[in-house]
Amino acid sequence: MRPLLDGWSWPATCEICAGWPSRPVCAACLHDHGRVLPRCPGCALPLAPGLSHCTRCQGRHGHPLRRSHARVDYTYPWTGLVQRFKFHGEPAWARTLAELMLQDPEASDTLAQADWVAPIPLPLPRLLERGYNQAWELVRQLRRRVPEAPPAVADLLQRADATTPIHTLPRAERLVHARHAFAVAPAHRPRLAGRHVLLVDDVMTTGATLTAAAQALRDAGAAAVSAWVFARTPAPGSVE
Repeated sequence: MRPLLDGWSWPATCEICAGWPSRPVCAACLHDHGRVLPRCPGCALPLAPGLSHCTRCQGRHGHPLRRSHARVDYTYPWTGLVQRFKFHGEPAWARTLAELMLQDPEASDTLAQADWVAPIPLPLPRLLERGYNQAWELVRQLRRRVPEAPPAVADLLQRADATTPIHTLPRAERLVHARHAFAVAPAHRPRLAGRHVLLVDDVMTTGATLTAAAQALRDAGAAAVSAWVFARTPAPGSVE
């Protein structure tokens, strides 16, 4: 599965180093900050050389996520760009982030193997406040660049309203909150049995949100669920 080439018609400066002319992120900054790294298929954290899984995920069985992918670590310079995309009304960043996500061949293979692609939904108050779901914007841009990608199902999952953004909660509270956050839309339940669903989101922090969403899909009959995010928060205590 090969993405379409999508040229940029106007010269611009790199949003990281201000080099000109450039795409929104120049080749030099991608080399310095955005190389595709080997990552644990269980949690999407970077892997040490020679390992197939991180120590936490080795021997793990029964997890609702079959495979997890992340393009970059959620560190400089990606934190600032993702925050602009997510919190500051700049949904056009979905185009650049999706193109970078498609540079990971393993993630693109998972896309090819999926039956449906679905975004992690926002709670309704957050969606009304923001005006768009950043995960759905990523799905739209990914599918524009890969015409043979599986169908996108925007409303596959329903999410309970939340007054506190989950990304602000400590890990233990995130796990409890996420466990009851998702349900499969009744209209899609009859067609879900046996399907492989690829969930898309912008950032994986602890994995609680994606795990809970995957569990809801598995409980409703999905045969497999994988996850694909742009950025993965580093493990606590890791050295940047």
